[in-house]
Amino acid sequence: MTRSPLTLAADPALADAMREVRAMLAACMQCGTCSASCPNAQSMDMTPRRMWRLVLLGRADTVFSSGAFWMCSNCYACTLRCPRGLPLTSAMNALKRIAGASGHPALARHGAFYRAFLDNVRRRGRVRETEMMMRYFGAAGPREALRFTPLGLRMLRRGKVRLELGAGRWDTALAPLFESAARLEGKEARP
Repeated sequence: MTRSPLTLAADPALADAMREVRAMLAACMQCGTCSASCPNAQSMDMTPRRMWRLVLLGRADTVFSSGAFWMCSNCYACTLRCPRGLPLTSAMNALKRIAGASGHPALARHGAFYRAFLDNVRRRGRVRETEMMMRYFGAAGPREALRFTPLGLRMLRRGKVRLELGAGRWDTALAPLFESAARLEGKEARP
């Protein structure tokens, strides 16, 4: 069995957050509709159905060592098709927040990717892949950059990415959206 990179007992706030996720899933009858509906299930190392069962059993160690919840693309297919009407996408997002709040490097790497992505969209109004990945590698460290080097070189050779950084104007059309989301989350929007 894989040891957990996250120890919930050490942080009561994280343990409380996991209790909230369990409460969201309390009525789950393990029908498997979530797994059958998920377009990313084949990329996950455990199905959503199995992950929900582990959450209900209090097995955060296995859930967080898996990382399957990071593969959720927020398509809401599971939530829309759940016969019990459970907020499964919200539960996935809660797991992502718990992992990000844990401060553990193995889990924080995924959070760094999401922050780089959203920061790029906030600043540019769209994703500029090269700029986004440079920010991500800056946050995740040089080992992560080296891990992606073969893929990056293949994409460059095939013309899938360009090496332009910071070129083009900044798009502020999405600024009100990000400010509204920050207000809802109780945070101050970053410039």
